Amino acid sequence: MSSYEHVRGSSPARSEHRKMSFNPVGIWVPPAAKEAPVGAFEVPKTRRLVQVAAAVVYCLFAAGVVFGYAALKPVLVHEGVYGEYCLEFSVAAETTTCYEQEIRLNLMFTIAAVATNVCALPVGTVLDRYGPRVCGLVGSLFLALGAIFFSFASQLPFDGYIPGYLFLALGGPFVFISSFQLSNTFPRHSGLILALLTGAFDSSSAIFLFYRLIYLASDFSFTPQRFFLVYLVVPVIISIAQVFLMPKASYKTVGELVTHAEDPSNDIRPTDQHISDESRLARLREERRQHRESVVSEITSLLGRNGEEGDKQAQAEERKKQRSGVWGALHGKSAFQQIKSPWFILITLFTVIQMVRINYFVATVRTQYEHLLSDHDKAVQVNNVFDVALPLGGVVAIPMIGLVLDNTSTPFVLTLLVSVATAIGILGVLPYLWAAHANIALFVLYRPLYYTAVSDYAAKVFGFHTFGKVYGLIICLAGILNFFQSALDALTHKRFDGDPIPVNVMLLVVALVVGVALVGFVWYKSRKLGRDRLEDEAEGATESLMPEANGRMVDGDR
Repeated sequence: MSSYEHVRGSSPARSEHRKMSFNPVGIWVPPAAKEAPVGAFEVPKTRRLVQVAAAVVYCLFAAGVVFGYAALKPVLVHEGVYGEYCLEFSVAAETTTCYEQEIRLNLMFTIAAVATNVCALPVGTVLDRYGPRVCGLVGSLFLALGAIFFSFASQLPFDGYIPGYLFLALGGPFVFISSFQLSNTFPRHSGLILALLTGAFDSSSAIFLFYRLIYLASDFSFTPQRFFLVYLVVPVIISIAQVFLMPKASYKTVGELVTHAEDPSNDIRPTDQHISDESRLARLREERRQHRESVVSEITSLLGRNGEEGDKQAQAEERKKQRSGVWGALHGKSAFQQIKSPWFILITLFTVIQMVRINYFVATVRTQYEHLLSDHDKAVQVNNVFDVALPLGGVVAIPMIGLVLDNTSTPFVLTLLVSVATAIGILGVLPYLWAAHANIALFVLYRPLYYTAVSDYAAKVFGFHTFGKVYGLIICLAGILNFFQSALDALTHKRFDGDPIPVNVMLLVVALVVGVALVGFVWYKSRKLGRDRLEDEAEGATESLMPEANGRMVDGDR
């Protein structure tokens, strides 16, 4: 069993210490009955492969479709959604929007973006309490409700577009987060599986792009009602997969399986009290003991590596932790102690500002460039480029993000984030077509790097013991404060007559000030942590040498 000790401190991708919770405020329902860990080796390899492939496919169609809003918005405008608020306009309502229509369309996306982040709370609760199958079924139900509301929104006696888009936003995280545990189906390739799922999430924003292309090719006959009725196939397929293919309980990490195998108390079950035959009871417990011990050899096969290779991997992970410069900064502290620290306050402020900037740009990319370029056709071209680049950038950025996070320090990563965000802000106020394309190129690469870097920071600084609460709270607060996006919309249209430059400059300045403060604090703390680590190592080396020195002195005295 000693050959498996290295898995207990391995990378966050494997998270052997505990099952990651996505509930920002902890478990606020009674804990579920304890279930025996489900090992990947207990499920046929072919079935596990099909499960991973199915999850990647349905995440591609459901996980983050609401972030394709920039592609769907022109269709909604052409269909006259909220067009009744622009009756006083003499221009063609099929290509332009008035203030009231623009605000209501963007509010639909704002609410969806907020819900996507805030719903980490119910997703975590359902996942921890009822397992991934129920979580996936809840997600498919929300997706179905969203599609139905959107299909018949124009015929409802109330506004069906906002609740429709809201349900689509809620369904995505339930489906996506419940798929994370599939990275444990093949522990050696857990990083690849997570990358595929993340890539599927980023690429899912292209669904509305493909729909808009079909809408144009059909000469506007393939209406949103028809599209969303067809889209109902997606939640139906997800439900079928959850019932007949996906696991009821989450796959356990290697560390959890080893812990289970080491615990002799697992040989005793509550049902044993109903067995009166002592010899039969002894035989059953012996079988359970043998099964526990066989888990070790099964894990060896699952990992596909020997103890020496495992030790090398553990050493590599240890070097990665030291390279980060911030590993363990607040490990062992309570969630409350972590939340009131500058580590939390600064990263939360940075996350809030950047998330508002990102979602504001996604919602207003065309209207911004209509004003900046003073040319509707060029703005449409920029919007079309953005619709393609957004999902593509998420896929292209995956290997780059891995290289950056694995081979550089956290202060460097934060410096890179602030630098790129500043460059995006500068390009976003330049009235040139080349600047628009450069802005989009940087934006679509920055977005996945930013989200991944924030979670990486939380894992390294706060640790996995409080990760669900602390990281969940960061994202939850950022989501709620995304309602500022509506205020920015109103400010742009009412105060600045549609000119996006003042708002973008304000966001740029605030983001730069907070970003510089965050980078400066983390650089200072990482250097201090490095000095403390060197002092501890020097002290430990001195203590290990002293007994030998004392021994030589005693021998000399003799």
